[in-house]
Amino acid sequence: MTDVNGIIRAYGAAWLEADEEERRRLLQISWSEDGAYEDPTASVVGREALIRHIADFQKRLPGTKIVFASGVDHHHGKFHFLWKMVGPDGKVASEGRDFGEFDRDGRICRIAGFFGSPPPLPDALIF
Repeated sequence: MTDVNGIIRAYGAAWLEADEEERRRLLQISWSEDGAYEDPTASVVGREALIRHIADFQKRLPGTKIVFASGVDHHHGKFHFLWKMVGPDGKVASEGRDFGEFDRDGRICRIAGFFGSPPPLPDALIF
């Protein structure tokens, strides 16, 4: 059985890590070599691409942190969790949810991130 919390913790720590070699080490533990990451602003494939994407995020928003806002819910190799983006002033700048999947080795092979709360229920979906 994969240590789900340990894998997700290493992934989350990579987003906070300024040192590229340490970030790479954390993602070697947690992220599949050809894993795919997508959110409304990005789509990257591969561990090295994610390492660069995180570095770019840190350069664009210095002092901003992504922190967990929930535990990890998981089953059948799938998972999701809530997160918050906290600015250098300590205020929450954004919130969202990541949905993901583990590969056979227990590393993350896919994450789709969503920003903000889900949209309100439209009348067309009310039974």
